[in-house]
Amino acid sequence: MAERYMLAIDAGTTGVTAIVFDHRGRVCSRAYAEFTQHYPRAGWVEHDAEEILMVTLRVIGEALRDGRIRSDDLQGIGITNQRETVVLWDRASGQPLGRAIVWQDRRTAKFCDALRDRGLEAWLQERTGLLIDPYFSATKLHWLLEQDPDLRERARSGTIAFGTIDSWLVFRLSGLRAHVTDYSNASRTQLYNLHELRWDPDILDLLDIPAALLPEVMPSSWIYAHTDPELFPGSRPIPIAGIAGDQQAALFGQACHEPGMAKNTYGTGSFVLQHTGTTAVPSRQRLLTTIAWGIGDEPVEYAQEGAIFVTGAAVQWLRDGLGMIASATETEALARSVADNEGVYFVPALTGLGAPHWDPHARGLLIGLTRGTGKAQVARAVLESIAYQTRDVLEAMQRDSGIRLSELRCDGGAALNPVLMQFQADILDSSVVVPETVETTALGAAYLAGLATGFWGDRTELARHWRVRNRYTPGLPEPERERLYRRWLRAVDLSRGWAREDTDS
Repeated sequence: MAERYMLAIDAGTTGVTAIVFDHRGRVCSRAYAEFTQHYPRAGWVEHDAEEILMVTLRVIGEALRDGRIRSDDLQGIGITNQRETVVLWDRASGQPLGRAIVWQDRRTAKFCDALRDRGLEAWLQERTGLLIDPYFSATKLHWLLEQDPDLRERARSGTIAFGTIDSWLVFRLSGLRAHVTDYSNASRTQLYNLHELRWDPDILDLLDIPAALLPEVMPSSWIYAHTDPELFPGSRPIPIAGIAGDQQAALFGQACHEPGMAKNTYGTGSFVLQHTGTTAVPSRQRLLTTIAWGIGDEPVEYAQEGAIFVTGAAVQWLRDGLGMIASATETEALARSVADNEGVYFVPALTGLGAPHWDPHARGLLIGLTRGTGKAQVARAVLESIAYQTRDVLEAMQRDSGIRLSELRCDGGAALNPVLMQFQADILDSSVVVPETVETTALGAAYLAGLATGFWGDRTELARHWRVRNRYTPGLPEPERERLYRRWLRAVDLSRGWAREDTDS
């Protein structure tokens, strides 16, 4: 009997990765391709949803060919995705109605200010677990419908559909048959009631969003649909059986199945999540309460999250925006070439600040420059900013829970940078653990699909696959650690509210 595999599609913010996993959770083959980033105005970020689909199909084909794996050998497909990004499409044709508005986009900042000024933030947070910010899908969708009255009428008639990237891919991969999302992605839209587990009718009324537009919300591990045979010629239909937002998928892939366990994923942004069990724990520290996942008919499980908007994107900015480096890997050698940051700090508020500051009007800041400042100091400051922002979130998380984290499980591309990981352990004064498989976002999606299709039996079996690659222990003396962190906080304060005057004028 031929060996069976699980395919994971990781539709990220800058590209799509397809990974084939075997029964031991090992990577058999992978393929990756970037897609175009569109910046039509300052603070606006858009994607072409059709391009994302085409890139997805291409990398699936490449991964299968490179691994010499037939599509018939796949027992299921799991999808994980950039969250909050908004896509509208025509139900009959499956064609997108304009570009997708990306989670990083800040065009609704002024509208969010108005909602906050009306005193609605506590009300929305109690129902959705989320603070008012342009980051989430709700105000983006409201904006799209406000721009074109015809769209709202078509939404009411049910002829067009809204979805995050997971919904979009399932709709197209299933041959326009399934309009679904999972609990984790629904909980990031700011339209979904965490406690009642349904689209909240009062929020839909507030934003004038027709319910007919919305996908059906289902468990994160479930057989939603099968692939369209035309997309995989000669293959039997493959079950699409797992969906989770990228950060929840990474939490699952890191085997953080028990309350109190936490991880950080270093991608375009960075996201610290701590599992809180079957209870939605409200935050007093401006963190987010979110659904982690729902497994079949089991009760949904929750997490607290600190969303950091720009981490890996800052390294990409060094490469593409400034031309300071040719590849992201150069930052390690540059940072290692200097003993410390020499007083240089970078606050990567390129799209505002996320948790725990939540300031859409903050802007990026590079401070502490001298005549001797060069590429090495700037590269080190960019890497250190990732670690500082992670501490910001964990400090808030510890104040909420009263529990001091003893270990942070880390994944994503930057987790392979030993300079960053050691500094992360130093500035946290906590162990930082990198697993053998750092593709934990894709692995989590594969695990969810594998549970639904019987490829894996239960979570105990999955936890046995988790193995340590590197463990970093803190070594920075407390006075130095706290001095560095105090100066970081000063730099953050200077960056805040910088664009507010421009927005208000």
